Amino acid sequence: MILTVWRHGEAGRAAEDRLRPLTLQGERDISTGAGRQWGLCAQRNLPVPDALWHSRWVRTTQTAGLLLLGHPTLPHRAEEALIPGAEPADVEQALEPLWGDVSAPRHLILVSHQPLVSALVDHWLGESRAAPPHPPGGLVSLQLDAPAAGCARLLWWAFPPHYEAGL
Repeated sequence: MILTVWRHGEAGRAAEDRLRPLTLQGERDISTGAGRQWGLCAQRNLPVPDALWHSRWVRTTQTAGLLLLGHPTLPHRAEEALIPGAEPADVEQALEPLWGDVSAPRHLILVSHQPLVSALVDHWLGESRAAPPHPPGGLVSLQLDAPAAGCARLLWWAFPPHYEAGL
C-alpha cells in the first residue's frame, strides 16, 4: 500500500488548539499540493490516492476538504488514531484491518499533526530523519509493506510552496 502522510496546512489562532482553522496561506498551499500529489502519482505510474483519513480537528478536516475538492467521491473519514497525542502504534492498529483485504485502498492519505506525522515516517522507514520533518502542508509518500517499524520505502516528499518532489 502507498501511504501519503500529510501535515495539515498552516493554521491560525483559536481559543482552543483543536479549533484552529487554516490560514489563507494554508489553504493555498494545500490546494497547490493536492494537484501536485496526483500529478506525481501519474508521472511515476503509481496508484492515485483512493482513500483519505484525517484527524477530526478543524485544521485537518479543512485540509482533507481541500484535498477532496477535485475528488469528491474519494472515500474519507475522521480517524481517532490521527489526533494530537496519538502514537504510531495507534495508527498501525487502525491500519491493521486493511492488510489482506482485497478491497483496501491502494493509496491512502493520512492527514494529521506534528509530531505524529514525522514520527510515523521515521517509524515506518526504520530510521530518524530519512525524510525531512514535515512543515505545515508537507507530505511524504511511502510504500508500506506492512503496518510495522522499518517496513516502508520512501517514494518522495514534497513541501510548500512549490511541492517539488524530493528523492
